[in-house]
Amino acid sequence: MKLGKHLAVLAALTLSLGFGVQAASAADKDPIKIGVYLPLTGQNAFGGQLELEGVRLAQKEMPTVLDRPVELVVVDNKSDKVEAANAVKRLVERDKVVALIGTYGSSLAMAGAEVAEKAKVPGVGTSCTNPLVTQGKKYYFRACFIDPYQGAAAATYAYENLGLKKAAVLMDMTNDYAVGLSSFFTRSFKKLGGEVVANLKYSSGDQDFTAQLTELIAKKPDIVFMPAYFAEGAIIMKQARELGATFRLMGADAMDNPDTVKLGGKAAEGFLHTTFPYDSKMTNMSPEAKRFTEAWKKAYPDKETNVNGALGYNCYFLIVDAIKRANSADPQAIAKALAETKDLPTALGKLSINKTHDAEMPVGIIEYKNGQRVYVGEVTPK
Repeated sequence: MKLGKHLAVLAALTLSLGFGVQAASAADKDPIKIGVYLPLTGQNAFGGQLELEGVRLAQKEMPTVLDRPVELVVVDNKSDKVEAANAVKRLVERDKVVALIGTYGSSLAMAGAEVAEKAKVPGVGTSCTNPLVTQGKKYYFRACFIDPYQGAAAATYAYENLGLKKAAVLMDMTNDYAVGLSSFFTRSFKKLGGEVVANLKYSSGDQDFTAQLTELIAKKPDIVFMPAYFAEGAIIMKQARELGATFRLMGADAMDNPDTVKLGGKAAEGFLHTTFPYDSKMTNMSPEAKRFTEAWKKAYPDKETNVNGALGYNCYFLIVDAIKRANSADPQAIAKALAETKDLPTALGKLSINKTHDAEMPVGIIEYKNGQRVYVGEVTPK
């Protein structure tokens, strides 16, 4: 009787252990959730959609890590700061993501980064260039350069490469991205020896820039720096040419959009803007850039390759690489590995994360010639 009882206990224990092993094994194969919050509607939807397509393309290439499937949990931040914060809150609290990708739009990223920081969940910004996105953060990173560097590069190209000595600024005073870039351009242009003859403002959604442009024409600058989004930038170009302006116009990375030349038409001729170091027609393309370009054309044959797509693509691989090196899907381990990223080959060149959690990379320059977007090279700011 006692022997029978012992055997029964042993059988029950063995069965229990067997279920335990199966349960642990099943948990090991659970998806690793990565949250994606991007503007899929609203003012910034075009850029957000491109970045999401880049993220999805990367996941298609590498759908697993640590022998577990990667699940993307996508939330539309609707181009709104409050919605961006709420999107991150939902992703970390309800969906239990281990890392975040996003977002296009510095103002949106700043709102989302505050929530991620408190939750101690790492995030990687796609194209949010304002320094405040990562400033003082332990858990937030970005896959792009920052505005002080971009603004200085724009000023260097205008002053050194083009030989233009008088500049003016036209900026959206309600947009953190535009305000920051305008300040950095102005500071750098003056430091180089140039003169800034005017600093004029408008508000997001404005359609008539006649008053500002008339004043700019009277000030006779050689170049006007306008870090606008592409839709407003195209309107400014057209109205400037209609008023007879002869100064050069220069924007920043938010103008890097296939629709810029379509909306601007003939007024876009000679327009310049900074960008991230990728273009589908660039010479000496790296193997990683070629792989991205070919994969994009295959997946989205009706859409031009775009640097925002490349940035979304890069963010996914940055996080997956960090998970591999950490050998863990724990958010704190991923954050530590992200901070240690060094010379990772990507579609935008070898990428390292510096001490302020920003990516180190050169600044590209685009010029519109004969109705075409032309990647003219890269510049190192002075």
